[in-house]
Amino acid sequence: MEATIGGTRRHLVDVAFAQLRRGDEVSLLVSTLRDPGFEADLRGLEQEGAHVRRIPMVRSIRPAKDLRHLRQVKSALRELRPDVVHTHSSKGGVLGRRASLSTGIGARVHTPHTFAFLFGALFGRAKRAVFRSIERSLASSTHRLIAVSASEAQTIEASGIIDAARVRTVPNGIDPARVEGAGPADLRAFGLDPERPVAAVIGLLYSAKGQDLALEALAAEGLEGLQLLLVGPGDQAPLTELAARLGVERRVAFTGARDDVPALLAAADLLLLPSRWEGMPYVVLEAMAASRPVVATPVDGARDLIEDGVNGYLAASISAEALADALRRAVLAGRGRRESLGQAGRDQLEERHSVAAMAEQLDAVYREALEASGAR
Repeated sequence: MEATIGGTRRHLVDVAFAQLRRGDEVSLLVSTLRDPGFEADLRGLEQEGAHVRRIPMVRSIRPAKDLRHLRQVKSALRELRPDVVHTHSSKGGVLGRRASLSTGIGARVHTPHTFAFLFGALFGRAKRAVFRSIERSLASSTHRLIAVSASEAQTIEASGIIDAARVRTVPNGIDPARVEGAGPADLRAFGLDPERPVAAVIGLLYSAKGQDLALEALAAEGLEGLQLLLVGPGDQAPLTELAARLGVERRVAFTGARDDVPALLAAADLLLLPSRWEGMPYVVLEAMAASRPVVATPVDGARDLIEDGVNGYLAASISAEALADALRRAVLAGRGRRESLGQAGRDQLEERHSVAAMAEQLDAVYREALEASGAR
């Protein structure tokens, strides 16, 4: 229903393409306000046979707009008569499920891609309480809730927001062909030295993604030779100021939004995931497809994907100090060892995280939801 930037956009697009190829009828009610590039994905889906309607849902709570968009969603459901209403993220999850409830149309399946009420560093206590209340009010009428990793399922169950019997895990999957085989970008174009190790941090520049933790880790003793490539849209100014205060600005490059992530991964020695929250980070799957080792905080999804010392390094906690320790191990391991770890990740990806497997598992969840709703 609502596709935002980053991993949620990727997830929705990959799932929709896979379902179309399985012969399913797919209709999308989506917002493109946060990522203009999403429009190209939607045109591709339309060419494959998907029905797409653009509804300008906004991320924040806006009662007048939200009510107008709810009416549009209900109208679309009455026209399309879907068997399953599968919603994604916060706003789409609320509007889509409420529309399904009020019209009586569709078994309700929801993928939160992490709950907003868990984001303590992004939202105040009062706002998070409102978010929790809204999610709790919808949980009892949600036939199945999907976590995109086993660790996210544990987080969802621990939140107490929904009966654990309704939670299912469908791990994210990707097509490795999108990433593998890309020629490396020229790091000199970003002012970096290609002869010294480079860690790439890829994602929207904001607190949840933890770029500030990455900069603080870079300033730690023993990492003086490491360079950081920060890739993604967002406000660079606070991070630029932090890098200057830490004295690491000469070893940091910002690229802004890029559409050549495979080439950037090919040029980097490793992927650094300093996130504070995740569900199942697509960028880790992409790094594995590119045979790059990953250093990450122990967030949901990363804990499922990274086996410390086997295909990367997992920090002991979500902190700059723990990240620095994991980075030191990666740097000291040397290029040959890092390449071996990257290959181990590539082997794991091929075995466990395909798009086809994701679509097949989603189909099984839909059938469960239909049975639970009494539709079949």
